[in-house]
Amino acid sequence: MFILDSDHLSLLQQTSTDEYRRLAIRISAYSADLFFVTIVSFHEQVNGWTAYIARARDSGLLVRGYTELDGILSDFAQAQVLPFSAAAADIYDDLKKRKIRVGAMDLRIASIAIANQMTVLTRNTIDFERIPNLSFEDWTIHST
Repeated sequence: MFILDSDHLSLLQQTSTDEYRRLAIRISAYSADLFFVTIVSFHEQVNGWTAYIARARDSGLLVRGYTELDGILSDFAQAQVLPFSAAAADIYDDLKKRKIRVGAMDLRIASIAIANQMTVLTRNTIDFERIPNLSFEDWTIHST
């Protein structure tokens, strides 16, 4: 089973890139019920668009911000969303004690993946390779 990291989710929301096409092809080879997102990714995306809305200087930018926020709500409502559980919190606390130099949101997503024994799909391999016991893959690159 797979967790779509925030960066892979963003690619799926932008359907015009080569990375999107490679990712979509790989995903289509599997059953949809094998793919999950996390509440942490929801948090990241909501924060991004609410910050955009707060900076909006005209009504056109407000419309775009709220439209994107509505799209996120709709996308996540249809997805299998994994919580930040007590087991994930224990793993997160352990990783923080080890002083692994990875951002808090990535550590939280990794903790959810480890707790659920799932593979994270991400382009952020440099950070995720620092996390012990984490399975991750980048599905946007050409498969060999």
